[in-house]
Amino acid sequence: MFHALEVFTTVVVGVLVGVEFAVLVVMSRILNALPEDSAQQGHAHGGRMLGAVMPFWYIGSCVLVAAWAVTGWDHRGAGLVVTAGALLILSVIMSILLLVPINNRNKTWTPEDRPADWREQLDRWQRFHYVRVAVIIAAFATLVTALT
Repeated sequence: MFHALEVFTTVVVGVLVGVEFAVLVVMSRILNALPEDSAQQGHAHGGRMLGAVMPFWYIGSCVLVAAWAVTGWDHRGAGLVVTAGALLILSVIMSILLLVPINNRNKTWTPEDRPADWREQLDRWQRFHYVRVAVIIAAFATLVTALT
């Protein structure tokens, strides 16, 4: 059962990394290539869609890693699992403090009422997202290392 928890947790965190990496490398570039109104509206729609799912995914990943750390405390790699958990908690804190406020504003903008600095705000979100993706990749790599 413990091995199944290890594998399931690693898969859940790995898919989270894949989605966030795709947003970073693929979706953002596609959306930014659209004409201005469409780009901002696409970002807003994506924020609404992923904003509804990602809190559960991030928190769920933290809970799974915590369960792995607790049940596997006497197993090899427990320190790595705790480190991965700390990195995932850092990513949640970053999300709440840095990314969610920008995303929440963007979700409500329309071409008629968006602020003059909307592009700068989306660029700031993108920079924060780069760092968050690096953090969750590090968490995933740490979990994979704990498996070996």
